[in-house]
Amino acid sequence: MKAKTLLWIIIIIFVVIQFIPSGRPEVVKDNPQDLLANNAVPEDVAGMLKTSCYDCHSNEPVYPWYAYVAPVSWLVSRDVREGKKELNFSEWEGLKKIKKAEYLDSMSEEIDDEDMPMPIYFLMHRDAKLTPEQRGRLIGWTEDFADSLFE
Repeated sequence: MKAKTLLWIIIIIFVVIQFIPSGRPEVVKDNPQDLLANNAVPEDVAGMLKTSCYDCHSNEPVYPWYAYVAPVSWLVSRDVREGKKELNFSEWEGLKKIKKAEYLDSMSEEIDDEDMPMPIYFLMHRDAKLTPEQRGRLIGWTEDFADSLFE
């Protein structure tokens, strides 16, 4: 097969897959149950959560340009759907205190183990990478916030 023919086949396949829906979760801006809207979260912590967590763990993801181009759009959509299923900050106030404490404990562990944010997220979101100091600040906040739930 000639290189030119192969190139045309690849281009046609690329164009055709753009019409396959990604299942990208909708962006919802009105979230009355949101963690940040209902709690006195320190400004620095809120900023870290927005920058490093909210794209996958809220109803307010900010989709970059590549989230609209298949096949990458399928991966982004899957990650956001799975992230929201695991923890959705936009539905925080609807949770029972014990569940909130469990999520905060899990967040602390994931942040400490450097499992969250996911390392692949840093490829296109360099500002989401947390410094050791930021990780420590977030871990301290999760512990303090969990304790405050039962005061």
